[in-house]
Amino acid sequence: MEKYQSVLSQCPLFHGIHTDEIQSMLGCLDAKVLPISKGEPVFLEGSPAQLVGVVLSGGVQVVQDDYYGNRSVLSILQPGDSFGEAFSCAGLEKLPVSVYAVKDGEVLLLDCRRILTLCSHTCRFHSLLIQNLLQGLAQKNLSFTQKVRYMSQKTTKDKLMTYLLDQAKQQESSEFVIPCDRQTLADYLGVERSAMSAELGKLKRAGWLETKGSWFRLHPFGLGAEQGKDLI
Repeated sequence: MEKYQSVLSQCPLFHGIHTDEIQSMLGCLDAKVLPISKGEPVFLEGSPAQLVGVVLSGGVQVVQDDYYGNRSVLSILQPGDSFGEAFSCAGLEKLPVSVYAVKDGEVLLLDCRRILTLCSHTCRFHSLLIQNLLQGLAQKNLSFTQKVRYMSQKTTKDKLMTYLLDQAKQQESSEFVIPCDRQTLADYLGVERSAMSAELGKLKRAGWLETKGSWFRLHPFGLGAEQGKDLI
């Protein structure tokens, strides 16, 4: 786990806990490292809802399929992000979602019951771990609210540009790389990929942006508050 010390120290779940303390806590939390390959499941819908995952390298996406197999991407997670805690803490017996790897890498799996129950050794930072877990759940609720904002936009162009403008703001640059491929982005925004590709083509021809794969550059006039409103 030493090679992932920097990732774990930046993970919100371990905020405020020294690197040495994190290493000693992992045994208490029954931590296991799971290699993941692109496209393979980490969790499948219907599996027991008792584990919390932390992305160590690569990336994963949380998805939900409806009765007819239509897929919706609920979140896209990068190294340092955690997943599964909301369902474990809610006391659900089975997961209502699946988690798939979008890149090769590794994830750390923790037993949520070990997190929520103070151990016999009374770890000095266990209470802080629980506090971080609750704060993380609140942050995920805010992220879900953000996704709802994208989904509530009226057109594919509105959804797409609202997302891209948010990415530019978060990364503090008009040039950025989004954390997913085009299909995943379309699933996340709840739009058809062909419709999204058509809108991207129109925006490129109109001079609003440049893009290749997951890379985007918004032209300076596209980042202005008033012009941004006109665009979307």
